[in-house]
Amino acid sequence: MDRILGLDYGRRRLGISISDPLGLTAQPFTTWIVEQRSSLEERLRLFILQNNITRVVIGFPLTLKGEIGRMAREIQAFAEKLRELSGIDVILWDERLTSSQAKRFLHAGERKSRRKKENIDQIAAVLILQNYLDYLNRPASINSEKNI
Repeated sequence: MDRILGLDYGRRRLGISISDPLGLTAQPFTTWIVEQRSSLEERLRLFILQNNITRVVIGFPLTLKGEIGRMAREIQAFAEKLRELSGIDVILWDERLTSSQAKRFLHAGERKSRRKKENIDQIAAVLILQNYLDYLNRPASINSEKNI
């Protein structure tokens, strides 16, 4: 079955989530350590092919004023490269405050962990993807264009 991939893009780590086959829920998958940008793009392309991914949703870090900053421009370039390599739709999704939500979520339910940063990236990827899935699954009369 087809799935949607959720990404929390960072310069050092990439949080990854994946939808269930029905496209209703986002599940944490893993966090990849980013060593080289070019190998990350190829690794993602292969992952997309092997897992029947039909769409990728990448968190888009607009400023609180809704402006595009340096990291957002970097993500735009990454998304375009991923579109070219994979041939599938790549959506930039407003991710404002998802990392802080993920930190609060983990702080409330987890003891100290060496892997806490990786967990935060996974949870942020889940929040990004789940927000997108919730948007898709609302009645059509409620939806308005939120994707960038």
